[in-house]
Amino acid sequence: MRTSPPSLALAAPSPTASGTASPTSGTAGTGTWTIASGSLAGYRVKEQFVGQSSSHEAVARTSAVSGQATITQSGTTYQLSAATITVQLSSLASVDSVAGYNVTNRDRIVQQSLDASSFPTAVFVAKSVTLPAGASAGQTVTVSVPGTLSIHGVTKDVTASLQLRVSGSSAQIAGTIATNMTDFGVNPPSIGFTTVQPAVTIEVSLNLTQS
Repeated sequence: MRTSPPSLALAAPSPTASGTASPTSGTAGTGTWTIASGSLAGYRVKEQFVGQSSSHEAVARTSAVSGQATITQSGTTYQLSAATITVQLSSLASVDSVAGYNVTNRDRIVQQSLDASSFPTAVFVAKSVTLPAGASAGQTVTVSVPGTLSIHGVTKDVTASLQLRVSGSSAQIAGTIATNMTDFGVNPPSIGFTTVQPAVTIEVSLNLTQS
């Protein structure tokens, strides 16, 4: 028996908020937003177990996520002008399950592969991007955010595919970055009875409060 949790996503709006999200009219919604409690980040990779015909998706997550985002306004247009997300890699813990296998053993091997003692964080720094018009009306919007990702002492250009919803003085962001661990000088972890694919999906679910 092998199970993996679903991808991180925006929380469903409460019934009372559905259709009545607070619009960010005027300059509301602009300013600095800080990542708050309840936020998660993690990764998903494919594992192929010896003797199994189908692959398994290994999933690890952590709540040790910090950072800020800045939203500015020019006329009727809103921009994500800056954002930084920092994840503490040493706190990543597997949340999938594999019958007969203690997935916490994988966590130890992943920490070694990442050399987390020397490179303890993964950092995404966003470049400025214009937000879809619906963001100012409290709607859920989808946006591609270019930026840089730093892992294992290596920085690469990446694009984050994100969903954003702003409601009053709180906001949610969820999305993914598709990348390859070998681009960052990280070899796929070596586990005797398992082959790990180098492709990685980094995922986040962030709660933000307006500073």
